[in-house]
Amino acid sequence: MAVIHVSRMDSMGSDLTVANAARVSFAKHKEELDEGDEKLIKYLAKHGHWSPFAHVSQQLKIDAPIFIARQLQKHQVGLAWNEVSRRYVSTPPEFYTIDVWRKQSKDKKQGSSSEPIASQSIAHAIKKEAEIACVNAYNALLRKDVCLEQARTVLPLSLMTSWYWSGSLAAFSRVCNLRLKPDTQYETREVAKSISNHCATMFPISWKTLIEG
Repeated sequence: MAVIHVSRMDSMGSDLTVANAARVSFAKHKEELDEGDEKLIKYLAKHGHWSPFAHVSQQLKIDAPIFIARQLQKHQVGLAWNEVSRRYVSTPPEFYTIDVWRKQSKDKKQGSSSEPIASQSIAHAIKKEAEIACVNAYNALLRKDVCLEQARTVLPLSLMTSWYWSGSLAAFSRVCNLRLKPDTQYETREVAKSISNHCATMFPISWKTLIEG
């Protein structure tokens, strides 16, 4: 069963790094975080002084289906993205497991409602059948000596992919402030929640200020 997963690979800096990046304007530097730093960080976020938040960063590894990866890849500023390529990788395809099939929203052209469809088992069966057919087609093309970069064209959007996503705290806050909204696709929101949790763990004061205001 393939599921969405976000793990932290590396990080740089701390809440104190943010405060010191702001203080350098006055040729000042502190060795320990205190209440004054917390007030400074809140001031920076409140008044839109984003550059100090660009001095701390995280590298994340994300496993998610292609249809979610392509939504998130739209975020470019302050972020770097390197993804597994099926031009080079021929491992057996894995597909995202949908727990609950949702109805289309009636009050917006895009997006789903929170209401599940009645025929869950039938939807699961249809998806499974389609994915089996795609894998069979993919393997058949490979057996005919078709190159990987062309054979992959028959694989569906539910195909799982993995990527490293690195960026500043300022950049990830822009991602999460948009993708944590209630009208965001559920699966994309789950990725954003995990990203937010990692950022909150490493930079609790800065992240709370950037996300909650």
